Amino acid sequence: MSARGDLQELVRRNQEGMAGEPDPLWAALTVDAATARKAAVLMLFGALDHVPAASEKPLAPADLDVLLLERAHTLGSHPGQVAFPGGRIDPGETAVEAALREAEEETGLDAGGVEVLGTLQELGLAHSNFLVTPVLGWWQSPSPVRVVDYGESAQVFRVPVRDLLDPDNRVMATVRRVGRTFDSPAFTVKGVLVWGFTGIVLNGLFEQLGWAVPWDRTRKHKVGV
Repeated sequence: MSARGDLQELVRRNQEGMAGEPDPLWAALTVDAATARKAAVLMLFGALDHVPAASEKPLAPADLDVLLLERAHTLGSHPGQVAFPGGRIDPGETAVEAALREAEEETGLDAGGVEVLGTLQELGLAHSNFLVTPVLGWWQSPSPVRVVDYGESAQVFRVPVRDLLDPDNRVMATVRRVGRTFDSPAFTVKGVLVWGFTGIVLNGLFEQLGWAVPWDRTRKHKVGV
């Protein structure tokens, strides 16, 4: 099956309650749905225009990529962290509409070229008290992307999935807060660390798609926050 087909099948299994055992890290992403704010993110996959994967390991098609951005380092919430395009769902909007609107506002993409494959289970972002709906998309007609507002984003980039899957680029991000240490799956690509919510979501997505390969979970990367 193709990458697009795998993504479509995952959406179908989720909608029909056949996704199998929930990812334990995804299951831990909880908030009180009665008080949480609603948000959506666009997990947009497609074919790279002209930038090949750095990894030569045949872990995924060399031209398969996903769209990410690095949040501005001056933001009060999650500064400098890598994220999917997305944000709050406005009154009267669906999760899909919000994800596409936010992606246009943050990256300048043309939403008309995005095929929406469906949504996955809502995930809690406790630090900001958001209940986030991941929207899976496929870039049927890619358009240029860029930083639209440097007050919001430091950079926008398309990351080869093969590089994300490469065990050489996998680490456990470790952060110490209020006297406790937290570890979570992370990726070192494009000179940045993809960790936290985005790292957990990508890790769980790859596991559910059957794309993940074993990696050394004893490799730690200390995060300064």
